[in-house]
Amino acid sequence: MPSKPILIAQISDLHIREQGSLADRSVDTAAALTRCVATLNALAPRPELVVISGDLVNTPTEAAYEQLLRLLAPLQIPFVTIPGNHDSREMMRTALLQPAFPAEGPLNQLHPVGGLDVVLLDSSVPGQPHGVLDADTLQWLEAVLSGSDQRPALLFLHHPPFRTGIADMDRQSLRNAAEFAVVVERYPWVRLVAAGHVHRAVATAFAGTVATICPAPSHTVPLDLGAPLKPSWCVEQPALHLHAWFEDASFGELVTHQVAIGRFDAASCSPGGGGEHCELAPNHCG
Repeated sequence: MPSKPILIAQISDLHIREQGSLADRSVDTAAALTRCVATLNALAPRPELVVISGDLVNTPTEAAYEQLLRLLAPLQIPFVTIPGNHDSREMMRTALLQPAFPAEGPLNQLHPVGGLDVVLLDSSVPGQPHGVLDADTLQWLEAVLSGSDQRPALLFLHHPPFRTGIADMDRQSLRNAAEFAVVVERYPWVRLVAAGHVHRAVATAFAGTVATICPAPSHTVPLDLGAPLKPSWCVEQPALHLHAWFEDASFGELVTHQVAIGRFDAASCSPGGGGEHCELAPNHCG
């Protein structure tokens, strides 16, 4: 009988604000996360781990992280986090108290789950919307992958290391993707590179493996592959990603499922929601 897969759920871009506040003046991200937690708890079988791949809060304040923890308290699955461009490393280190957080520097982490390595890479650049994996992070990743005895690895970071065709988001992607690719290509046991930041489900090939972007539980970035729109957001069917690792296959097999969150009955768009209505500078509104 085939063995059960190892299930790793991924959620991203929560953009939680202080209790009672709306993101971009109109998006109830708290209600969205509540629906997301209920969806995760209802999964059968349940994932072994939930990875939250950045932009946990909309503006990094103590009150926002306190609200985040209140909303995550009903989650019945262990979770781990990495920062996005809306987060603060130091506030996360203090507020979330995750034992795997390093004492200083980027919040890179290794979480073994059964025969699988879940590797979290901190691509945030304090005060900037774009991402970079600094030299220490790339050196740390090299050490993790080279010393793992070829255990399959899933790599998570906030900023995508590839172009999506959505111009405003591509300006904010991972700036040193080529350096990252050199490391990933050396280790064929990297089976996934999973990002967030764009609020949309995207998949491509990268550095000899599969790369994905996780959708968001609330608002999304419009699918604008033509003339660039002003920074904006849309409301579409929210979703999460469920990564299933089947280790009984000849070389192991990874499958990513998109899981709808809650009920969704309508779609709407709000031009300027990510720029004109954003309470950070427009280039931070991803």
